[in-house]
Amino acid sequence: MKRICVYAGSNPGTSPTFTEKAKELGAGIAHRGWELVYGGSNMGLMGSTANAVLEAGGKAIGVMPRGLFRGEMRHSGLTEFYEAENMHGRKAKMAELSDGFIALPGGYGTFEELFEILCWAQLGIHQKPVGILNIDDYYTPLLQLIEQAIFSGFMPATHRDLLLVDQEPDRLLDKMEAYKRPVLSNKWNEED
Repeated sequence: MKRICVYAGSNPGTSPTFTEKAKELGAGIAHRGWELVYGGSNMGLMGSTANAVLEAGGKAIGVMPRGLFRGEMRHSGLTEFYEAENMHGRKAKMAELSDGFIALPGGYGTFEELFEILCWAQLGIHQKPVGILNIDDYYTPLLQLIEQAIFSGFMPATHRDLLLVDQEPDRLLDKMEAYKRPVLSNKWNEED
């Protein structure tokens, strides 16, 4: 493991615990000698994670679409910065640069990034670990939705193991480091 992509909110959220755990995650990434890949903003949980990586002596790599965001401010102190043509290019570059992916709390953009990279894992497009830092049970409703998808026959139970979950940054990073891709049953239950 060399680089971890972190998907996170461009807002800090209502609980100070969100920011505290984002900073712990950033420091943990740097202390392991890994690099951060993320969306390039200096705001919200994105900025908190990047700042913690940099303050701990680590490297932070940002990827942001050219001219797409007026409100999202580019972080000026990053180790490397890439401009992408659009959101598709941003996500592709982040995936290319990264050896694993972690989602912190966030909104639509964070959910979309998480589910796209998780879907790619399910389809075998990549073999990299995908994790959720479930701060203050933020993602518990989403995990319940995944269980509902399994219960309702839209996803095999073995596919839940593609997603690593923990409430503590260091434990999640340990899981990411030890990840072995699970043996998956056939995604399409109408096939033999």
